[in-house]
Amino acid sequence: LAQAAQQSGRRLILVELSGANDGLNTLVPIRNDRYRNIRPSVALNSSDVHSLHRDMALHSRMSALMPAWNDGDMAVVQGLGYPDQNRSHFKSIALWETGGDGQKAGRNGWLTEDLEAMKPSLDAHGISLDGGMGVFASSSGLWISLTSLRQLQTLKDFQLASTATTDQANPALALLMDRANTLDTSMTRISQKMAAQGNYSTRLRFGNGDLSRQAALAARLIAADVDAPVLKLKISGFDTHEYQLNEHGGLLENLSEALGDLRTALRQSGHWDTTMIMTYSEFGRRATENRSRGTDHGTAAPHFLLSGSIRGGLYGQDPDLEDLIDGDLRYTLDYRSLYDLILSGWFGLPHNRFSSYAENWLYDITP
Repeated sequence: LAQAAQQSGRRLILVELSGANDGLNTLVPIRNDRYRNIRPSVALNSSDVHSLHRDMALHSRMSALMPAWNDGDMAVVQGLGYPDQNRSHFKSIALWETGGDGQKAGRNGWLTEDLEAMKPSLDAHGISLDGGMGVFASSSGLWISLTSLRQLQTLKDFQLASTATTDQANPALALLMDRANTLDTSMTRISQKMAAQGNYSTRLRFGNGDLSRQAALAARLIAADVDAPVLKLKISGFDTHEYQLNEHGGLLENLSEALGDLRTALRQSGHWDTTMIMTYSEFGRRATENRSRGTDHGTAAPHFLLSGSIRGGLYGQDPDLEDLIDGDLRYTLDYRSLYDLILSGWFGLPHNRFSSYAENWLYDITP
């Protein structure tokens, strides 16, 4: 099954919304009076949203994703969270990236163990385009950060200057050098594939923001047939404790434009049906606003899946603003069930470490 998934060329692009995105002002219960009562300063008006389904709407500055929604290429999964929510940025993102909860963290990245069973001829198991490697934590496999190339070159130069006796006298150094050689071989293959692309990048139309640059590089890697099932991107700034309205809208606009451009590029290169984009964040934000016209660290939040091979729509329970826990939303879906969906429904790995969290109705996303 793992080989079949690898041969299908299916890919996953993870997009971290660093700082904790405010779900209630992303997917908005626009007709809910309670929403405005608990957010007198930061609530959006009907003119600030795009209507989706039932009483839910999308922030108006996410217009670039509306074509994907209208074409059925975007699913929004609501109420994602976990038991005993940890509100530390550092600890909670580590839980999301290793598949833990408020009581126990995982040791490796949530998908590393399963994807490392794929064929060894991969150029890489995963490539981080933002430098973050927490989701790729592993003692084996080919997990690469393109921002670490300078460090890799330093290791290569040091190895050339060292002697065989030095390696023999220092097994740890020898292991490090062997690892550097493996990564260097992988990067050489990737570089050769991208060089063979010619002027592909001149045909891309992306914005100038950091996420757009990462998305453009992801499109280049995929168009060059770089054999890596997972790519990772990140957009920062979602820790909106103060004066949230304009800042949050700008972040969502940057996010949607980068992903909209990435969708266009992948459609043009013929890879949209074999690529899945998934957003994630350390937690949501509180349902009630604070005194600084912002929102503090909270619990549950919605996240996005985009692909040409999914059944788009809203999934999960709409937020119940009449049933808050000390000002926080109740999570209604363990985020690890989404991980099972990706590993089982997308990569064809039904016996994965999150199988016990499976929610059968969620499989409707992947027809």
